[in-house]
Order: sequence, then C-alpha cells, then structure tokens
Amino acid sequence: MKQLIRHAVLAFFVSGMLLGVSAHAQSAGQDMKNAGHDTAHATKKTTHKVVRGTKKGVHKTAHATKRGARKVERKTQPQPEQPQ
Repeated sequence: MKQLIRHAVLAFFVSGMLLGVSAHAQSAGQDMKNAGHDTAHATKKTTHKVVRGTKKGVHKTAHATKRGARKVERKTQPQPEQPQ
C-alpha cells in the first residue's frame, strides 16, 4: 500500500513537471498576441467603468438640480397670510 502511494505521488510530481515545462514553451509571437488581447480587454473594462461613472454622475447632478429647483419654487411661492 505504501509503495502504491509513493508511486502515485511520484507520478503526480513528474506529470506536474512535464506540464510546467510545456507551458513555458510558448513563442515570443504568442506572448505578444496574449499581451495585445490583455491590453484590449483592460481598455474595454476601463472604458465601461468610465462610461458608467459618467452616467452615474450625470444622473446625480440632474437629481440634485431638480431638488434645488423644487426648493427655490417652494421658497418663492407667496405665503398665505396668517390672521392675527
């Protein structure tokens, strides 16, 4: 049983080493392609976040403007005279 576990562990480490070696065997061209794709993805994400932030800011500004306009409207309406 112990020998079976040892062989399994040894096989696991050997397969891991072989996979590690083959993963590093990329060409420089493929590395450049990956970098280009990563840059494009980052640009799209950043643009999306900027658009969402701008839209959120515009909506907050519009809401605050409406609120301020209502306040001014209430203050400029004639007050009913109170009997003395």
